[in-house]
This record gives sequence, C-alpha cells and structure tokens, in this order.
Amino acid sequence: MPPRYVQSMLSTLRELYGGQSALARRFHLGLLIFDITTVAFIVATSFMGPAPWLRLVNAAFGFLITADLVARILASRRRAREVVSLSTLADVVAIGSFLAPITGGAGSFLRVLRTLRLVRTLGAMDQTRGPGGGRPSAFHRNDEALVAVANLLVFVFIMTGLVYETQHRANPDIGNYADALYFTVTALTTTGFGDITLPGTTGRMLTVIVMIAGVTLFLRLAQVMFRPYKVRFPCPACGLQRHEHDAVHCKACGLLLNIPDDGDAG
Repeated sequence: MPPRYVQSMLSTLRELYGGQSALARRFHLGLLIFDITTVAFIVATSFMGPAPWLRLVNAAFGFLITADLVARILASRRRAREVVSLSTLADVVAIGSFLAPITGGAGSFLRVLRTLRLVRTLGAMDQTRGPGGGRPSAFHRNDEALVAVANLLVFVFIMTGLVYETQHRANPDIGNYADALYFTVTALTTTGFGDITLPGTTGRMLTVIVMIAGVTLFLRLAQVMFRPYKVRFPCPACGLQRHEHDAVHCKACGLLLNIPDDGDAG
C-alpha cells in the first residue's frame, strides 16, 4: 500500500484533474490559459529564426508540459488507457519537439501537436462544471463552438507544419511558415489564388487533404454556430443529452425535466 503522503498527492491530483469543485474549475481554467499561451508561442516563434533565448523558452515549455503529462497520468484511474490515448501520444511527440532545439535535433514543427490539448482541456472544463453550473454562462453557451474552432485551428497548424516541412527545401514558393500558412488557408477556404502550388504527388495529396478536411471542419463550425442553443442535461429516463434551454419535458420520452440554470441566480 502506498505511503500516506503518496495517497494524499494522488487524491489531490484526481480532484484537480477530474473533480467538480470550484478549485478544479479554476485549475482547468489555468490549464486552458497555459494551452492558449503555448499555442500563441508556437505560432509566433514559427516565423522567427533560431535564437539562444528560444531554446531556453522551448525547454521551459517542454518541462512544464512533461509535468502536466505525468500528473495527468498519475491522476487517472485508468493509467494504461491514459498512457496510450491520442492526447498523451501527441503530448509525448510535442515534448520531444520542444526539447529538440536543445540537442540541435530537427522536427520542432511537431510542437503544433500540442494544440490537440486545447480540445481535451475544453472537454475537461465541460465535465468539471457538473450539475447546476458554476462555469460562466458565456463559456457554457458556446462550448461546442469553441471546440469546433479549436479543431479547426489544430488542423490549420498541423497542415501548415506539414506543408512547410515537406516543401520548403524543394519548392521555391514555400520559403517560410508564412508561405505555408498562406497556402493552407487559401486551400482550406477553396479560394485557390494559384500564386502558390504544391507540385508532385505528395503536394497534390496534401492539397486534397487540406481542401476536403477543411471544408468539413468549416461546415461543422457553421453548424454549431447557427443552430439554436441547447443545454447539456442528460434525461434520467432516455439519456437524451441536449434540450432547449426552457424545456419542461424531454421531447424524446416526455419525462418531466428539472434543468438547473447556470448558477447565476443568488
């Protein structure tokens, strides 16, 4: 049996990562701010040349992400499943990419995989809200749209990195990350100005992926932004997850509902 201090540490981690207390909600908000800061750093430094101070900042992010990953695995009640999850594997690759500049290794563009963490953090914040709310209503009402935006940004960042890494050595049109980002956005929106193209089979396949996946993600974002707002409240009888915000009965089974508000009332 683990020592008492180890049990206390694990209990604290489980409360922070999987609890529904006010402390857990603030912790997940802090993780979200850290994730957004990380993504902003990745985007900003993608357009910069190598510099000694960037190696130190990259290393700091790498160690912080490592600490978060280890704590998350320890907090999980299904550690084996957590270790092989997509977000964990993406974090492992991202950590290696953050630390790659220290050893002079290549592949730092894979830092963009860290953006996958945004989607998981948003989902975790939804779970920590619990019955009765407690999260700001503006965030509550737009959670699906925020996840859709995060998915779109993840795709843009990953494809930009792939386009740059596969093209900048042989394609004179792709000289930096700005060129790769410009091409990705124009292909994703099917604008297709034609001033930058990706030659060869690899380039054409990347273009096809950007266009097909990009249109799909845009349609998903439009769907969640323009459809009527519904609250997330599982029906005790049939399990229907979402209902109109003023629903009295479940439209699937007719059960009388008691949907709590967002906790704004005194």
